[in-house]
Amino acid sequence: MFQLTEDDQQLLLQIARNAVQSYLSSQTPRLPNVSPGALNEPHGVFVSIHEREQLRGCIGNVHAASPLYRSAAECAIAAAVGDPRFMPLTKAELASVEFEISVLSPMERVQDIREIEVGKHGLLISKRNARGLLLPQVATAYGWDRERFLQETCKKAGLKPDDWKDDATIHHFSALVFGERQFRLSPTT
Repeated sequence: MFQLTEDDQQLLLQIARNAVQSYLSSQTPRLPNVSPGALNEPHGVFVSIHEREQLRGCIGNVHAASPLYRSAAECAIAAAVGDPRFMPLTKAELASVEFEISVLSPMERVQDIREIEVGKHGLLISKRNARGLLLPQVATAYGWDRERFLQETCKKAGLKPDDWKDDATIHHFSALVFGERQFRLSPTT
């Protein structure tokens, strides 16, 4: 599994927060010069924003398109202002939210649902033009078993809960998940 040092994790969280702060201040986000290493490698990444432990936005890229630090900044801005489930985050709210980053492993096609480990794997289910993804921490947070996780991922895709049983493509992945809370990082406003 992909690993990042605690310093890299903290830097990535700071990049995400600073990108949103710049965007909400109508400034172009300035990304730091990141030395060669893990943060420059392309990885799928999701940024989740929480307000009082409630989801406030979550956007990501399943497939690596650019260096991790750039993707994290882009996804953070998208999660703050582009998640259609929520009103855009305001500059005044920024101090009251916490950022969490999930760096994804490559997707693996599921041949047998017994391969899926709740708490370790996230799911991506595709059928026709529908596609839904849930991160590994979601099933754990709600106490779902494997079948419920599959059903909820189908619902996220706009499918019927049991559509995973009939001609759906299922992938699993793991994620390195870390957030400001674990480092007790304070918002910079």
